[in-house]
Amino acid sequence: MDPISEFKSKSGLKRIYTAFFYSIDGFRAAWKGEHAFRQEVGLFLVGTIVALVLRVSAFEKLVLIGVLLLVLIVELINSSIEAVVDRVSLDRHPLSKNAKDFGSAAVLLTCLLALATWSVVLYNRFI
Repeated sequence: MDPISEFKSKSGLKRIYTAFFYSIDGFRAAWKGEHAFRQEVGLFLVGTIVALVLRVSAFEKLVLIGVLLLVLIVELINSSIEAVVDRVSLDRHPLSKNAKDFGSAAVLLTCLLALATWSVVLYNRFI
């Protein structure tokens, strides 16, 4: 029989309730400890306001906001990877570097996707 982690939550509504507060704790920790996350939240807020006032379709607004939200999601995953690597060891190791670099590359690709999406929507709408 596999050992069950004491950190595993219960089932049903209690699980949903506790998971919500774990998520809030995650947002707080990312806001407090991750400079890139704070910058991307600022970009997300500004971009969301701009997308909502642009004269584009509702679907285009959703896509513009969605790619900015995707940047935040990937940044949280990247921060998670970095935290686990640092928890395991602060020693320099090629595999640790790879893990962190891969996460960073994922964030970069997501930012490029957001830039391309915004460029295409704005170009097709206004030029």
